[in-house]
Amino acid sequence: MNNQSLWSDAYRRLINNKAAVISACILAILILAAIFAPFLASHSYAYQNLELGATPPSPEYLLGTDTLGRDLLSRILYGARVSLLVGFVATAVALVIGVTWGIVAGYFGGRVDSVMMRIVDVLYGLPFIIFIILLMVIFGRNIWLLFMAIGAVEWLTMARIVRGQVINIKNQEYVMAAQAMGLPNIRLFRKHIFPNILGPIAVYATLTIPQVMLLEAFLSFLGLGVQPPMSSWGTLIRYGVESMEEFSWLLIYPALTFTITLFALNFFGDGLRDALDPKTSED
Repeated sequence: MNNQSLWSDAYRRLINNKAAVISACILAILILAAIFAPFLASHSYAYQNLELGATPPSPEYLLGTDTLGRDLLSRILYGARVSLLVGFVATAVALVIGVTWGIVAGYFGGRVDSVMMRIVDVLYGLPFIIFIILLMVIFGRNIWLLFMAIGAVEWLTMARIVRGQVINIKNQEYVMAAQAMGLPNIRLFRKHIFPNILGPIAVYATLTIPQVMLLEAFLSFLGLGVQPPMSSWGTLIRYGVESMEEFSWLLIYPALTFTITLFALNFFGDGLRDALDPKTSED
């Protein structure tokens, strides 16, 4: 089966997966809402009305206001920009580093694999928070630096997953037969190995996005993440937890938005896994 047929079959399987399609639509809506937040938000996300304070949902403030009188809907829309951006950028950094590292270690094996994975083991033992704090102290509190730092921490698990997949596929009989027939390494990788690791990579990527969102929220709690008046979904949830007994809407709506995003990413990742698995292709 050629590559064009492989991708055609993958696309067909993906669009036939209702859960994946619905999840993709939800993610598309969330991304568009984040992009067009200035046009969708009826109030400024930073404007404070201390006299108004926390008010429940109303026709003027559809999701209510927080304790500083700021429109919650506007803050969720603008928070989507930060949360989705940190999710996609940090995950992209983790993918580039982790996939490359795992492929090289798994494909060449031997001493190369041993040295590279020992480095991963050592990095696993280092407290990531100290690494990020040092970066912030040296280079200042830059949001893009935060994204890169989170991505540089999250690549370790990806490297292990990809390495394991490459080793498993490399030892399959059909791959060993192709090697014995003198198939060049580049064609061997492109035809047999890469298509088989796309599924696990896609699934882990969709799981990494909400994970780094939560990590950003944790860093914001320590004062190292997004700085006021900007906010992310994680920081909104944290503020909601602090006042949930009095003003429950401050927790419900950000948490519901984050939960829907989490489920959408998981279902879409499962759909990608099933669609990109060549073993389910019809010959």
